[in-house]
Amino acid sequence: MAELCDSVSINMETIPFNGQEFTVETSNGQVSVSVIGDPEMPALITYPDIALDYASCFGGLISCHGSDSFLLQNFCIYHINPPWVEKAFCMGALAGAYILTLFAIKHGERSAGLILVSPLCRAPSWTEWIYNKMLLSLLNFYGVCGLFKELLLFRFFSEDVRWGADGPKSEALDACQRLLDDRERSKAMRYLIAINRRRGIAEELKELRCRALIVVGSVSPFYSEAIHLSEKMDCINADLVEIDGCGSLVTEEQPAEMLPAVERFLASLGHARRSPPPRPKAPPAHIPPELLSPEALGLKLKPIKTRSSSVEAA
Repeated sequence: MAELCDSVSINMETIPFNGQEFTVETSNGQVSVSVIGDPEMPALITYPDIALDYASCFGGLISCHGSDSFLLQNFCIYHINPPWVEKAFCMGALAGAYILTLFAIKHGERSAGLILVSPLCRAPSWTEWIYNKMLLSLLNFYGVCGLFKELLLFRFFSEDVRWGADGPKSEALDACQRLLDDRERSKAMRYLIAINRRRGIAEELKELRCRALIVVGSVSPFYSEAIHLSEKMDCINADLVEIDGCGSLVTEEQPAEMLPAVERFLASLGHARRSPPPRPKAPPAHIPPELLSPEALGLKLKPIKTRSSSVEAA
């Protein structure tokens, strides 16, 4: 996984900042990049997990009510795989969180802060190693088959979401299944091989120079990994947030529960939500005086006799 952290930097002058997806040539081949927001704002990098893209991994959080305005008010978002800008906030999920943590350890001067969703920090356990080997075998012999997709969904979502216990199948699950249908087998295999060969980095966390927010679902298969990571970090530099009843992909399963923690974390680093500018008051409309007369308003006024007029009449 280490080589994924050493990709060349992007030439920022060559990137169109219109939110469209495009490719960039690097020393490690072509990578997909999508840039959304004002390039003058601080950078926020996202990195997805196996077989996902930025939309299926972070789309729920980015488009969550209130999040779109908050994040775009404060950041230019770079959904990339994986070249780097000069300095950035980094948000990764699962294996993506591992890669960004490793990057922050090696390049602390370029990391402004970490948002880690169900992160990995240890070498694979025997259980995970066998699980990943099973995925690789399925990909090798059957491609992106139904069983492969079901095993990946177990990695991402809680049982309630996978089996529709809370009602109709969620949009996030449906979108993820459609994406997996379009994944290229070779790319997924390379990612899985790299993950299964990863080394533990828990003992290197003391070298981190930036603050981190760790978010994990309480029923995530990697819950213990996130707890271990938070324990290895200095409590001053890391905040841990558990989302009850949620799987690994908190950004898609329960983004509204995650958003307040993200806002508090970024606000502590100087990026608070901004109040919308006040709406300009409309100038008062000019009303012709004749329209304000009693007759125009449909009023019939009776003459009023005053005391002085009665005396004069006498």
